[in-house]
Amino acid sequence: MKFSTRAEYGLKAIINLANAYPEQKSISEIGKEENISLKYLERLMGEFRKNNLVKSTKGKTGGYALVKRPSQVAVGEVIEIIEGSISPMKCVGVACSLKHKCPSAKVWEKLGGQIRKTLYGIKLNTLIK
Repeated sequence: MKFSTRAEYGLKAIINLANAYPEQKSISEIGKEENISLKYLERLMGEFRKNNLVKSTKGKTGGYALVKRPSQVAVGEVIEIIEGSISPMKCVGVACSLKHKCPSAKVWEKLGGQIRKTLYGIKLNTLIK
């Protein structure tokens, strides 16, 4: 299973904000520190804001800040906002009429569960300085 650069950059940006918590940071600060283009970062932050992970303030002194404490945010939450449902195969986690006939479904279900358990077991506070 491969995650996209969106997941990589999104996680870097959120960890950056976790380091500043509860303060806010401008998008240009985050972009410069994490080497992420502003246009790309704006889209990611838009997704995070839409999903109530970050809040934004407009204006000269505006920026972004985490809504919750870093200890309350799981890496899995960040990844799912960016990537969608965490599953190694399309059929994992959805109602599939062929599951009972598919012997490999058990493997993908178990793997998907372990990936979710791992990602949701890592909180941002364990990743910050």
